Parts: sequence; C-alpha cells; structure tokens
Amino acid sequence: MSTARRGVRDWAIAGAVAVTLVVAGLAGHSGDPGRSPVGYALLAAGGLTLAARRRAPVAVLVGTGACAVGCQAAGFDVPAVAFLFAVYAAVRAGHRTATVVAAVTMLVALPLVVLGPPQQLALGAALARSRGVLELAWLVAAGAAGEALRQAERRADEAERTREETARRRADEERLHIARELHDSLTHQISVIKVQSEVAVHLARKRGEEVPEALLAIRAAGREATRELRATLEVLRDDGGSTPRGLDHVPELVRQARAAGLDTTLTVGGDPHDVPTAVGRTAYRIVQESLTNVTRHAAAATASVRIDYRPGALAIQVDDDGSALPTGGPTRGVGLLGMRERVAALGGRLRAGPRGDGGFTVRAELPTGGTP
Repeated sequence: MSTARRGVRDWAIAGAVAVTLVVAGLAGHSGDPGRSPVGYALLAAGGLTLAARRRAPVAVLVGTGACAVGCQAAGFDVPAVAFLFAVYAAVRAGHRTATVVAAVTMLVALPLVVLGPPQQLALGAALARSRGVLELAWLVAAGAAGEALRQAERRADEAERTREETARRRADEERLHIARELHDSLTHQISVIKVQSEVAVHLARKRGEEVPEALLAIRAAGREATRELRATLEVLRDDGGSTPRGLDHVPELVRQARAAGLDTTLTVGGDPHDVPTAVGRTAYRIVQESLTNVTRHAAAATASVRIDYRPGALAIQVDDDGSALPTGGPTRGVGLLGMRERVAALGGRLRAGPRGDGGFTVRAELPTGGTP
C-alpha cells in the first residue's frame, strides 16, 4: 500500500474513533447540559491522535492515555477505546515494555483520578465505579492482537529472506556451472588458437618473412578473447579475486581505440560519483562494444565517448563519423542485442541508430538509484 493511501486510512480510522468517542460522551451525559467542553475536546483529541500511531507509537500511547485520564477526571465515564488502539499499535511496533508500563499506569490512574475535583468521590465509590478486570482483559486482548500480528509479519519477512537466499544460492550455483562449462569448452580451444598464432608470427619474423595482416588479426583476437574469457569467468565465479571492469577502465578503452588508429575523445559531464557495480560494468561494456564496432565495421575516422553523471542516472553516448551500416557482417547487430539486454536488465533505456548528418550513435541511460 502506498504512503498516501496508508495516511488516508490512518486518518479515517482516527476520525471514526474520535466521532465514536464524542457520540458516546454525548449519549452518556445527555441529561447534563453543563458538562465541560474540555472533556469532549479530550475525547476527540484522543481519537485523532491515533493518526500518528505508525510514526510515533509510544508518543501516541502516552497521548491517548493522558486524554483518557483527563476525560475520567472531567466526569466522562467513556471506555478508553483510543488507548486500546494505541496499545495494539505500540505492541505491533515492538514497544512491549513501554506498553506494559503505560497499561499499568492507566489501570492505577483511572480509578484514582476521580478522587479529586470536580467529582471528589470516596475511595470505595471510585473502586466500585472502576471496571478493573474488564479493562485489564481489553488491554491484554489489544496487546495480544498486536503481538500476534507482529510475529506474523516477522515470520513473513523471514520467509521472504529465506526465499531470496535460496534464489541467490541457486543463481550462484548456476553461475559456477556456466563458468565451469565455459572453462572446459572454450578455454582450451582459445588457448590453442592464441598459442598457434603466436608461434606462426614468431616463425614468420624469424625467417624474415612478412607477417600477413590476417595472422596478426588472429593473434590480436586470440589475446582479446583470452582476456575477455578470463574476465567473464572471474565475474561468474565472483570469487573477489579481481576488480570487475567499470567506469574507471573506460579511459583504457579510449587509449586502445586510439592505438588502433581511431581518433577517439572522452568527455565526462556532471559530478562524478560512485555508481552500483552492475551499472559501471554495463557502462564499460557499452563503450567497449560500441568502439569495437566502430573500429572493425564502421570505417570511421573519429569517435567520441561521453559519460554524464545525472541525479539518479548515468548516461553514456558514443558517436562516430563512419558508415551507418556495418561493413563487416552482422557483428554490430549482435553487439547491439547484447547491449539492449544488459541495459534492460538494469531497467534502463538504449537507443542506437544512424544520424541524419552521417555516422552512428549509441545512447544509453542507466538508473543508479538501485538495481532490480
């Protein structure tokens, strides 16, 4: 239930209790038109105080108790309904000791307060007027109801935490299973490709032969694939052995793009601050995939990366001046699909497409307030 609806409901209950108490006071003293209006004001105040029982249950407990004692002193023999509600709310909030102290004080104060003016009853008459056993029973019932609901809510919270822990454990087990499968199936094959390409380049240079560009590309791809696979396995295992790549590593991507011959700039806007690890990792992957696509498929000369820190969000934009469509196959489409999946998993938005003046733009916005 939303905070606004909960507040409206609390005020509705408080208003209903206040009206009930005032009507009971009027009905019980209809033959006494000179009855002090202070008593009616205390009856209404005791009921309306219940509107704050969620925010300040102990204060409401004291307030309703004081109103009930004041009404009794003014000659209003009306059940302390508001105090019973306050007892229920205080016990539900976990304030059992304060509730017991307030209840005992009320049981003692209600019969004694009529000994003074204006009623000035004798002690015997005051005790005879008191409904101590009935009042004690109602107080116990209200406290028991609050304690029962508190225990039910606590058990529900524990059950929810247990479900979350079970789901987290299963997710961890699945990640480890995927990591083992990747390690067993891909690591060996990629290592073979990397080693063979390194050996081929070495032999060619040793013989004084010109190393083919395709062989150099295979070697570079093998090195990159090995590094990426190792980083992926570390993330899946989540063993804390290394720091996951995030926004701090984006300048490294820019330097790599420049080394590959792409004139790349990096601009950071806003007030840089820490973001969730998942957001930083996704931002890094977006920049990495975008620059990889530009380098390999866009035939671009320049590219720009902009990262904006905004209230509650992180914006990433990568622009290039190359061909709007890939020139080397479907890699860009697959990369965009992966970026969309990463961004959607964080509840963000991604737009990618050609610009009217030429070139291609990838723009993503990731929420930093929380990660679903």
